[in-house]
Amino acid sequence: MMITPELGIAKILKSEGIEFVSTFPTNAVNNALGKENMRLIMMRDDRYAPAVADAYSRLNNGSKIGVATVMGGVNSAGLQIAYGAMAQAYEDGSPMLLLADGVPTGQTQNSPFDPVAAFKHVTKWSARIDTPESTPQFLRRAFTLLRSGRPGPVFLAIPRGLGEYDEDLHPYIPIKGWRSGPDLSDISHAAELLRDADKPLIFAGEGILYGNATAELLELAELMETPVITTNKAKGAFPEKHQLSIGVRGEPATKFLNESDTIFAIGASLSPGRFSHGIPGASHKKIVQIVIDEWDINKMSPTDYAIIGDVQLSLRALIDKLKKDPTHKHNKSLLEEIKNSKNDFDNEYNEYLHSSDIPINPYRVYFGLQNTLDPYNSFLTHESGNTRDQLSTAYKTTIPRGFLGWGNVSTLGFSFGAVIAAKLAFPERQCVAVSGDAGIGYMLGNLEVATRYQLGITIVHIANGGFAGYGPGFWGEGHDPYTHEVTGYNDLNMSKIATELGYLSLRIENPDEIESVLEKALAANEKGQPAYLEFICSQFPVYGGWVNAS
Repeated sequence: MMITPELGIAKILKSEGIEFVSTFPTNAVNNALGKENMRLIMMRDDRYAPAVADAYSRLNNGSKIGVATVMGGVNSAGLQIAYGAMAQAYEDGSPMLLLADGVPTGQTQNSPFDPVAAFKHVTKWSARIDTPESTPQFLRRAFTLLRSGRPGPVFLAIPRGLGEYDEDLHPYIPIKGWRSGPDLSDISHAAELLRDADKPLIFAGEGILYGNATAELLELAELMETPVITTNKAKGAFPEKHQLSIGVRGEPATKFLNESDTIFAIGASLSPGRFSHGIPGASHKKIVQIVIDEWDINKMSPTDYAIIGDVQLSLRALIDKLKKDPTHKHNKSLLEEIKNSKNDFDNEYNEYLHSSDIPINPYRVYFGLQNTLDPYNSFLTHESGNTRDQLSTAYKTTIPRGFLGWGNVSTLGFSFGAVIAAKLAFPERQCVAVSGDAGIGYMLGNLEVATRYQLGITIVHIANGGFAGYGPGFWGEGHDPYTHEVTGYNDLNMSKIATELGYLSLRIENPDEIESVLEKALAANEKGQPAYLEFICSQFPVYGGWVNAS
């Protein structure tokens, strides 16, 4: 049967089990997707379409691939807007697929912007399908890269008018992911280093989630009775109410990172940044890493021993090795030390979590979320800025992907794409995005999407006027003092805007109402109505810190 590349792609996506494609028109593939009865989720701009696909891939740990389409061709405005979203997916290692119209042969002189060349900098692979019959080859290559090795996005451009190809002569066979096991001698050396350690610390990264190794992480930590710290992107990979959990940030993380003699990094690059820990005194510690990519070893700190391979296979081999030669003894004092450190830290925040202040202390809102959401059937994500820093400090996550934090890039507005993706990935879960004033400004144009598709999500807006006075605001006079002010909550009621968009929308000024309005929002969500809760809060830039390398 003769078919166009666009129809071929639609059929291939269907055969790969792609459940929906997020989009912002126009794109020739979209019509073909419609003919194949594939679901399209239309966002309101070219940035949010790939953001939804990005988050969907993350939340499914790459087992389901998020796919997005945007405008390309000679008029590549859509791709230019999508570039930032793809850069975030690349920096944070998300295996999503972006499709766009390609510049037709003979018209390249009319397009000074070269998308394929540009996207090479923010993808695992960026390519232009050049002949109709090569369509299956390109998609086969794309899904191989999406499902194997280090996670990352792929971009394909499909020029219109390429012609047709015979799908019987050029068939497509769905692609499986490929995993590589560890070298057993490396496993033996790593086991020896862990047995010899006096104060080991597990440093768990997002690779744990992509490797579906949360069960193995728990088993190893309990077997060796080793405390566990996670990155923000890996929050929830280890249950944070577990007696061995150190959490993500703050004084307990500082204490155990400083006092440890052996850092066992699993699925973590150990790349310190604005939103991650460094390794203090790294030259005086033993560092063992399990990673899928050699790029992450000997990067910022010297690695004493590395295991290159699939995280789950590597942990399974390591656990089996340690069980064959058990030398570990129960350390009651360690468990008491962890408990006391966490209690001291929690006590610092109890005043904020139970605050009756007006305007509302934002931690009181987070406490309400912790009490109201089902810890085993909910999803929470954050915006850039204070909501990121405060939630990663105080909110305790019980299940894998019960929380989506990020990473190397922290782009404003992403939380809306993430909570949309979460509801599509986990329809039965309570799905909440927490945003500040600046993030709300980014997502306003897209809020209608949740109403249109009857997606029961909740937006928690921490309205504290921080963005209204970003210069002299709570950052003090020294932080961008010449930034112009925008309209704050005293003059603008954002909840009224959300009401007109079909949300259950409430403005809350009394902390005693927090739990009750959250329950109202979740009840509306169960009926397919999104909710928007605007909490009038104080400016409160208090949160746990990151540990600097020294």
